[in-house]
Amino acid sequence: MAAEQVARTREYETIYILRPEVSVESARKVAARMEEVTQRENGRITLVESWGRRTLSYPLKKCRRGVYVYFKYLGGGVVVSEIERNLRMLDDVLKYQTVLVRRDVELDKVPAVVEEDTKFTDIEPLPADEPAETREAILGIEFSRTVRRDEEDRHNDDDDDSDNPFANIKKAVEDDE
Repeated sequence: MAAEQVARTREYETIYILRPEVSVESARKVAARMEEVTQRENGRITLVESWGRRTLSYPLKKCRRGVYVYFKYLGGGVVVSEIERNLRMLDDVLKYQTVLVRRDVELDKVPAVVEEDTKFTDIEPLPADEPAETREAILGIEFSRTVRRDEEDRHNDDDDDSDNPFANIKKAVEDDE
């Protein structure tokens, strides 16, 4: 019975999001910790992908973008809980999610893993010339000067009441008087 438990394991995938301004060294430390935890808990990494910087669906901890990292591994529940515990403690990690992909994976039938697929790749540093988004742009309230002048001209024009739905009523009242 014990031989069956050792021969079977589960396959998980975890996606974690790092802060957009994370340094290459900090990202390496997070990756090294994920590797170390997986190996220490008798897990096996099968695939690692760096998806790069992407826009988040909604702001997380005042960040609009994040660096996504995906990795797939084999192991038991202890591996998952230890990985999530370590991700929770790291300040550079905004969010993470782990999903059970398959139960009862037989280790003998797992295809050979390519060594290059299991290495964490370095992230690209944040470009220095990337402009920071202003609060007005985030909220969508930035206007160009030409739009403002056009709106002011339209609202200051007393003779043109074509946009006013009550213009006909106003004229009718004036005519009756």
